[in-house]
Amino acid sequence: MGRHGENIRKRSDGRWEARYTVYDEKKGGKVCRSVYGHTYEEAKAKRAAAAAAPAEGVRFLGTESGARREPAFGEAAGEWLVAVRAGQKPSTFEKYSLIYQNYLEAAFGGTPVRQVTEQLAAARLASYGEVSESLQKSIYGVLNGILRYAAEQYHMTVPQIRRPTAEAHRKEAETFDRYEQARLLAVLRTDMDRFKLGVLLCLFTGLRLGELCALKWSDVDFAGGVLCVRRTVQRLYVENGRRKTALVETAPKSGSSRRRIPLQKSMAALLMGFRNGKEYIFGGDRPLDPRTMQNHYRKILKEAGVAYRNFHTLRHTYATNCIEGGADVKSLSEMLGHSNVKTTMNYYVHPSMDAKRMYADRLCEFYAGLRGQIPGRNG
Repeated sequence: MGRHGENIRKRSDGRWEARYTVYDEKKGGKVCRSVYGHTYEEAKAKRAAAAAAPAEGVRFLGTESGARREPAFGEAAGEWLVAVRAGQKPSTFEKYSLIYQNYLEAAFGGTPVRQVTEQLAAARLASYGEVSESLQKSIYGVLNGILRYAAEQYHMTVPQIRRPTAEAHRKEAETFDRYEQARLLAVLRTDMDRFKLGVLLCLFTGLRLGELCALKWSDVDFAGGVLCVRRTVQRLYVENGRRKTALVETAPKSGSSRRRIPLQKSMAALLMGFRNGKEYIFGGDRPLDPRTMQNHYRKILKEAGVAYRNFHTLRHTYATNCIEGGADVKSLSEMLGHSNVKTTMNYYVHPSMDAKRMYADRLCEFYAGLRGQIPGRNG
């Protein structure tokens, strides 16, 4: 990373660049120049040598100058992505890279960084039409990340871009109702295989798909009745390609996603029956491919006569069942692996129609109990 105020930065090719400004008599003005080194110290030493022994007709002015080159947005983005790859999980780099390629490269690639304004962003990004609130946050997050990087590395004043303040229309997460859960459970407990066991385990623990596929037998404490979440697996594009993918096993989504979940005795007994000496519970000698699990999940729903909803619906259903069963939100938040309770309340806890109907019936009972209690109207 660059050292603020020194005009020395690390380039995307791995070299360090030290910039400085001279007055060139032949050109009749200020000129920005650079020297390069394999390390920060080497680049700084080369610049010091150039300042100590300038060429004839050249006068060293310093390391800060208004003549400093301004990069195009695409150039700064490429350098920023190199930094992301070095410091973030592969899945994070892949997400940011795809967002840049799909939404930002065509819109701003050749635009000088300081010309990327809030008005320009609103105009150019509007051409993609409506996107989800989550995706919009990611797009503007990547945009501002690149701008912050350019401001630091090139010592420029660059404004941060605010997202449009249009009213968000968040789609309520779906759950399986009690009738659908009954049909699903009947199928899961009939001729159970490892895929049915996986779906059932998600209904009992709220695991994410990647966490389920990466489970090892060593993650299950049968004596203590605890399931430990230590890793996740997902399919990502391989480096320098956008067609070939590979399974990548990484740490969980966040620090709080590493967690211990109580395991019911009945669920532990079912798991015990599938022990086979392999390392991974559902994949054998390696993690199970999430795509394979999703394909079997579709077949299970079809067999149960339940309309398809994505795999994450199992997690929503688990959370809703826990709340309706009397679980406190703090405990549920920890079992789901959330960093704060607000996330649990806003995104995962959705009272079912059965629960709402029960509350409505209780209200009728309450009103019925008020009859005859008004003074003077007991007859």
